[in-house]
Amino acid sequence: MDIKQLKVYLDSLTTSLKTGDKKLLNARLRSLISVFPFNEYEYILMFLLNRKIIGFKEYEKLRNNYVSSNRYLDLYGLAPRIFGEIWGHEHLMDLDKRFVKPDKSIDPDYDGQYDLLIDNIKVEVKAARATNTKKRGNLVSKALQYNSSEPFWMNFQQIKLDVSDVFIFIGVWTDRIVYWIFSNDEIKHNKYLSHQHRGGIEYQIGITHNNINDFDEYRVDPSVVGNFIIQKGS
Repeated sequence: MDIKQLKVYLDSLTTSLKTGDKKLLNARLRSLISVFPFNEYEYILMFLLNRKIIGFKEYEKLRNNYVSSNRYLDLYGLAPRIFGEIWGHEHLMDLDKRFVKPDKSIDPDYDGQYDLLIDNIKVEVKAARATNTKKRGNLVSKALQYNSSEPFWMNFQQIKLDVSDVFIFIGVWTDRIVYWIFSNDEIKHNKYLSHQHRGGIEYQIGITHNNINDFDEYRVDPSVVGNFIIQKGS
């Protein structure tokens, strides 16, 4: 269940309200001020509970259904740097304990050029969230499930060539995380690689609903991410 399906379901429940309660709810929603975590969906649910349109068991079932379908939705609320650097790096280190954060005690020449080390392989980590290209608003409002029919876009940027041995792209949807692994040479020769800024030294690769199948050969299961990176790097 995505946010659109949740809205349709709640709209169907409100049809059971008495005419006066419908008008009251609509009037309240028009003037409602939302502050996280109190928003229009929370308000509608509380209104329906109060009017005994749904019971607590029905609420729990609906909540469990929505949460299980959107277990990564909270990642859309993270600031870009926290998402890309802090969460992305820690997520990989949780997947495979052989990943380490480099420093000068491990690599005397290290000066932030790459993100992680595994078996002496230098790894650059890039993470992006799939967003609906048809919608305006914040990232959370544009978040998509993996099998959504809506057009999506995710941009893996600030790519520096000839620094890392291997690149890993982490793609996040509300209900799934996908991993793509590339050697440095595969990144350099990828047909979707483009300059991030005119004349700059940083590059970017965009993955969309139109080209995602072109990346299937680089996609790996999370259980073998570490081993695959070592294989690519060697």
